[in-house]
Amino acid sequence: MTQAPARHPSGRRQHDREIITLALPAFGALVAEPLFLMADTAIVGHLGTAQLAGLGIASALLMTAVSVFVFLAYATTAAVARRVGAGDLRAAIRQGMDGIWLALLLGAAVVAAALPTAPHLVDLFGASDAATPYAITYLRISVLGIPAMLIVLAATGVLRGLQDTRTPLYVAIAGFVANGALNVGLVYGADLGIAGSAWGTVIAQCGMAAVYLMVVLRGAHKHGASLRPDAAGIRASAQAGVPLLVRTLSLRAVLMIATAVAARLGDADIAAHQIILSLWNLLAFALDAIAIAGQAIIGRYLGAGDSRGAREACRRMVEWGIAVGVVLGVVVLLARPAFLPLFTGDPAVMDVALPALIIVALSQPISGIVFVLDGVLMGAGDGPYLAWAMLLTLAVFTPAALLVPVLGGGLTALWATMTLMMIVRMLTLWLRTRSGRWIVTGATR
Repeated sequence: MTQAPARHPSGRRQHDREIITLALPAFGALVAEPLFLMADTAIVGHLGTAQLAGLGIASALLMTAVSVFVFLAYATTAAVARRVGAGDLRAAIRQGMDGIWLALLLGAAVVAAALPTAPHLVDLFGASDAATPYAITYLRISVLGIPAMLIVLAATGVLRGLQDTRTPLYVAIAGFVANGALNVGLVYGADLGIAGSAWGTVIAQCGMAAVYLMVVLRGAHKHGASLRPDAAGIRASAQAGVPLLVRTLSLRAVLMIATAVAARLGDADIAAHQIILSLWNLLAFALDAIAIAGQAIIGRYLGAGDSRGAREACRRMVEWGIAVGVVLGVVVLLARPAFLPLFTGDPAVMDVALPALIIVALSQPISGIVFVLDGVLMGAGDGPYLAWAMLLTLAVFTPAALLVPVLGGGLTALWATMTLMMIVRMLTLWLRTRSGRWIVTGATR
């Protein structure tokens, strides 16, 4: 990062307060999201193995769709935060409405495409004859909630850009509670089976979207922002999202390649890989919360024309990322013996997973830097660079990962290549932040 004037303790305390105020509620909201799937899994699991298998296939497709469109939250956060920093709340909310309209259009397109192709999508996963009808049923009903899910993503970005991460936390908690109650009532009370679980989730998602829309509409009315769809604004939101979409797809490709390689290593390796990957994703929530704070804070500083504040906030958030990464790494090292028995009693799986977990633990400080700098550059609206950097990372990771089984490496070697992937990301992001080219001030980039 470029040289900045010496920092004062009061400035550090201010950054710390901002980071904590935004990151803690963001972490809670992030953790609440996968609880939807866990609740569905627990409830449907008691219906039978075929129903649970069908849920697993349909959920994989739905979660892929959500992860692909997560740029709706990221791009909207950065754009809204810039306008907040510039002191133009009316334009900030107007920008947020463009993101919500884009989410609605994309959601409608997904529904139109997925409803008739649901059986073919399920077939791609090679589902058994017993599981297939349940997967198709769950998918066809749940896909009706995709527009609401995408509206939630975009509206979450609006509120984050407005420096509000508490409302998304409250909505996520309420949505989780409603989802659980509806699932139990419809699956067992109304005896709708797996269809009841799907309808319960759709209703909960629509309720969450309705709450978000009420909050945003109230803000629009207060500041006189137009609610009408604006073609130019929607197009600008889509253009800002394309590079982040490329980044996200590249990252998903990394995870898919890693899983495919683990499957080639043997049953014990793929089982251990899935356990470790679930832990890796959980650790990512804590680090991603700081990144979300970074998106909102950096966007606001740059919108206000305060490049010095942006640099100092970036530096402080990196320090936070490293510190949290160290703490998470120590926790993983100490908890390894107690963690694995929660998922498996197979000694072969535990023997494979234990050394790989050491690699995961040691890499957490690196992950802390990566997540923070990723959030900083997103907040700066530096999407094109993030896309190219992730494509480069994918190009380095792919041959390294594919060589693992060829050279006789095991799961520990595979997770070493995952660490290599994170190191490449760290270097590309660090070089960018150090150059200062991401610092573009003003209400728009």
